[in-house]
Amino acid sequence: MKIAYITAGAAGMFCGSCLNDNTLVTALCALGHDALLIPTYTPIRTDEISQSMDRVFFGGINVYLQQKSRFFRWTPSFFDRLLDAPFLLRWVSRFASSTKAEDLGDLTISMLKGKHGYQVKEALKLAAWLKKEIKPDVIHLTNALLSGMADILSNEVGAPVVCSLQGDDIFLNALPEPFRTKAIDLISANSSLVNRYVASSYFYADSMAAYLKIPREKIGVIQPGINIKYHIAGSNAQKAGNVLGYFARICPEKGFHNLVSAWIALRLKNQNLKIKFKASGWLGESNKQYYLEQYNKIKDANLLEDFEHSESPDLQSKIRFFDGIDLLCVPTEYLEPKGLYVLEAWAQNVPVLQPNHASFPELLNKAGGGGWLYAPGNQQELIEKLEFAFSSGLLLKHQALLGHNAVIDYFNSSRMAEETLSFYQRMLSGDKV
Repeated sequence: MKIAYITAGAAGMFCGSCLNDNTLVTALCALGHDALLIPTYTPIRTDEISQSMDRVFFGGINVYLQQKSRFFRWTPSFFDRLLDAPFLLRWVSRFASSTKAEDLGDLTISMLKGKHGYQVKEALKLAAWLKKEIKPDVIHLTNALLSGMADILSNEVGAPVVCSLQGDDIFLNALPEPFRTKAIDLISANSSLVNRYVASSYFYADSMAAYLKIPREKIGVIQPGINIKYHIAGSNAQKAGNVLGYFARICPEKGFHNLVSAWIALRLKNQNLKIKFKASGWLGESNKQYYLEQYNKIKDANLLEDFEHSESPDLQSKIRFFDGIDLLCVPTEYLEPKGLYVLEAWAQNVPVLQPNHASFPELLNKAGGGGWLYAPGNQQELIEKLEFAFSSGLLLKHQALLGHNAVIDYFNSSRMAEETLSFYQRMLSGDKV
């Protein structure tokens, strides 16, 4: 089967959706299928071997200029290709990473309008290239914010369109009115042009069906998986027994401040535990002041000697990070659609402590354990569960083993790819989700 997987670059930062897309395409190719990862806006950044092609469609510079000026909506292709050069987009991405969703309202609406938007030229270029060079059996869009191009791609290429739902609500919630409502209405209207949707959890499928006004019966669920070959070799590292870890983007919605406060409170409450704290993950320019505020809280508590922060590590550094912690906690405030860091922790024999919302209960239920859940927003329970988890090394090891086995047996990229192929085949044969 030929699959054109169209993903959205994240302006040079590590993005869970990009990582998941790259992992899925890698696994589809390993199963003998012709899957191609096609970046839009900017080149993608991944900590594994990238499967994306060098060419970028809907290059961020062109998309922006076409939004701002009528002149750039009619420039010839050779001129557009110059502005789509990957090295230029990577350079611009260094400045674009601080761009906030609330500043992109007009552009978001235009992209969702598809053939009636200012970027229609870009959609036609992508469609022509797919039809001539790839001839895919399936076109897969990485998120609903790209659904404006579904009509053009389907009609011009003659292939059905699948759309993933993974984090669209975070971006949409950051849009000011009236852009938020307009964008949701356009995504809802575009659902008639998309053949199927796929979500990574039943919670998220239900939530997004209601939020985006998409028919629930069009949404399939395929739980995430990771490429275990990158993790298992280092999963037998000796643990210190007293290291708490945070691995996610350093930002308010991931709840970094919640964990900082809970760790400080626990250290003051039970000084015998001597729990250390390691944090890692992408720290964007717009969140550096936020991080400094958390750093100062640790400094004021005289705990800097037991705190360590490493920014945006590569694959080997990430593996060393997980090998150096005993419990992972990412106390998210927003509703996490995937939770890949949970799977990565399990692969490295690290149990987790997560809020009892979004995708986390489904992950732990499927694993039969692998850690603990606490009531979302209940800081006191978070502190108590941290103290309980670190009270026994055997307890940590038991939950770690359950999570580790779940990744080996189920939460792996091969299973995810097989279920995705089955999903495509059912769609092509006309079966229901």
